[in-house]
Amino acid sequence: MTHKSKVILASSSPRRAEILRNAGFDFNVVLAHVDESRHPSERAPDYVRRLAEGKARTVARQLAKGFADDSTFIIGADTIVVIGNEILGKPSSAANAREMLRRLSGQTHEVLTGLSVLRGNSASRTAVEVTRVTFAALSKQEIEDYIATGEPFDKAGAYAIQGCGGKFISRVEGCYFNVMGLPLARLYLLLCEIGAECPI
Repeated sequence: MTHKSKVILASSSPRRAEILRNAGFDFNVVLAHVDESRHPSERAPDYVRRLAEGKARTVARQLAKGFADDSTFIIGADTIVVIGNEILGKPSSAANAREMLRRLSGQTHEVLTGLSVLRGNSASRTAVEVTRVTFAALSKQEIEDYIATGEPFDKAGAYAIQGCGGKFISRVEGCYFNVMGLPLARLYLLLCEIGAECPI
């Protein structure tokens, strides 16, 4: 990104920050506090798209006058795990993590990330990226040992593909980075569409 552009990540996720940093982006992090409650009968893609846009626009409002110019780009994102018609968020307890991992064991689920990119007050782009992930069958002991690492507790679906949980993943169909929480290729396209000069 050129020195004339200002990129802001509206997320506290260290994984999203790592993906952006490794891709050569220079950016700042500004936390966005939004109500993440799902609306009744809201479809999963609509839910993550709404949250991503809400995060980006919340940060835009927080920045107020400092956001007025078109050299500022704000990135909002939200990721969920969906199996069947059930959305798996971050586990609230060891028992909840155990239940999620049993549900995922030997099954294929979808990871959805909503993306929203704002440029100043002049342009915006939104998208939803979907990746299919297949878990190997897990034994009770494997589930218990994985929970004992502590890794599942701040991850949607109770696993991290880039961490200890990666050894349980037998197949990924789609964007790997999406499973980490930020579909890099789709984000790059959205930024290019609204005029950002992205790093090579």
